[in-house]
Amino acid sequence: MTTDPATELYECLEATAELPVDRTASRLLGEAQAVAADVRDVDDAAVATERAGVVADLLAEVDGTGHPAADEHVARARELAARLSEP
Repeated sequence: MTTDPATELYECLEATAELPVDRTASRLLGEAQAVAADVRDVDDAAVATERAGVVADLLAEVDGTGHPAADEHVARARELAARLSEP
């Protein structure tokens, strides 16, 4: 289990990429995963906080994925993104 929240956020979203999810959710999750990679890799704390907010916004648009395991990953990613986006 990953202890770094930024890495865990990325891994949660990465895990959804291998599951059959609804088309709209897939697009949003892909965008969120790309931004989460920045959160994980950026050295500037303010930039990481802002990008985590972008991830949180994208995940807020996901009503459901159509796959129970993906929904669990999204729920955890939402928690992490919210926590990481707090200044």
